[in-house]
Amino acid sequence: MEMPVEIVNHSPAFVMVAETAADEAAREALLDRAMGPKRRKKSSERLRRGRRPSEGLAFVVRDASGAVVGTVRLWDVRLGEGGRAALLLGPLAVDPALKNAGIGSALMRHAVTEAARLGHGAILLVGDAPYYGRFGFSAAKTGALAMPGPYERHRLLALELTDGALDGAQGTLRAAGRKLKTLPLTFAA
Repeated sequence: MEMPVEIVNHSPAFVMVAETAADEAAREALLDRAMGPKRRKKSSERLRRGRRPSEGLAFVVRDASGAVVGTVRLWDVRLGEGGRAALLLGPLAVDPALKNAGIGSALMRHAVTEAARLGHGAILLVGDAPYYGRFGFSAAKTGALAMPGPYERHRLLALELTDGALDGAQGTLRAAGRKLKTLPLTFAA
């Protein structure tokens, strides 16, 4: 289903769609351009590695030519050992040539709305509070939570989609959800 994207500069036309397997190469190239090669070493990547995004929560934005110019995904996580389910947002990326066009904001609003519609209780992310605060994210309920590996504590932010979803949450975030399928190894004789 195509969704129009509200943008600041009204040309060219952009459309937001559910990500498909055909978007993988373009999405990875966009992430490399927007975030650089060190993106694969982030603590958030440890929670994504070997997993698929949460069902129905991976989106791309295409420009008028069909090129992928924005992306966001949400991932299933557990809040500590045996803890409750939540989502981890990221990465959110927009083509550097289109910064400030409203694409990132549109992706964020859509991701939060869809996560709530699908019944998820909370979304966490590692990011800049001034940017993500306008979508309701804060560090107010992340004090007893941690990421696996190095991260800046003040950048662990959360948004409750259901009141109280993070009450009492503690521990290190753990990967959950759907695993990537691995192909069996075959050896030539």
